[in-house]
Amino acid sequence: MSLRPDLAIIAANVAAGARVLDVGCGDGALMAALRDERGVDARGLELDAGNVAAAVARGLAVVQGDADRDLSAYPSASFDYAILSQTLQTTRAPDRVLAELLRIGRRAFISFPNFAHWRVRLSLLTTGRMPVTRLLPERWYDTPNIHHLSIEDFRAFVSAQGVTVERAWFLAGDQACRAAGANWFAEHAVFLVRG
Repeated sequence: MSLRPDLAIIAANVAAGARVLDVGCGDGALMAALRDERGVDARGLELDAGNVAAAVARGLAVVQGDADRDLSAYPSASFDYAILSQTLQTTRAPDRVLAELLRIGRRAFISFPNFAHWRVRLSLLTTGRMPVTRLLPERWYDTPNIHHLSIEDFRAFVSAQGVTVERAWFLAGDQACRAAGANWFAEHAVFLVRG
C-alpha cells in the first residue's frame, strides 16, 4: 500500500506494537498500514461519515467524532502516540487540541501544509489572491483550513505551549528536504512532539 509522503514518514517512525490514536484518520490508510506492517493497535477518530465507513470497511476501529469536541472522552495516557495529519489547521482551537493529544498520548505526530512555502508567497505577491496548489487544492472559500500556519509559526506555537519537538521532517513535493530554509522550501512538515 502506498501512503501519502507525510503518512509514510509517520508510519516509519511509529514503534512496532504501539498503541495509536489517529485523529482525523480519513479513510484509515495510515491505520491499516500500521496494523498490517508494524503490528500496531490503531484506533481512529474521523469527522467525515464517508471516511468512517471506508475505514470500518477495512476492519479498522474508527468512530465518527470531532477533534475540537471529542478528545476529552479519551482517558489520559491511553496511547503511545496520537496522530494529527493534515488536521491541525482545520481545528477551531489548535492549542486545546494539542493539549488533548499530549494528554491522551505520550507523544504526538503532527503534519500540516506550510503556508509560507515560496510558491504560496509568490502567488500572493504576483496575483494578490490566495493560491491554489497541489497540497492546497481548494479555493479560499472552499477550504477546510481555517488557520494558515507556517513551520516557524508551529515552532513558536509549541514552544509557547511548553511542548518539546523531538524530531521534524520536511517535504518539498514528495521528497525530503533539509531543515535549513524549510520555512521557504518545504511544502509540508511533520513533527514528533511530547509534553
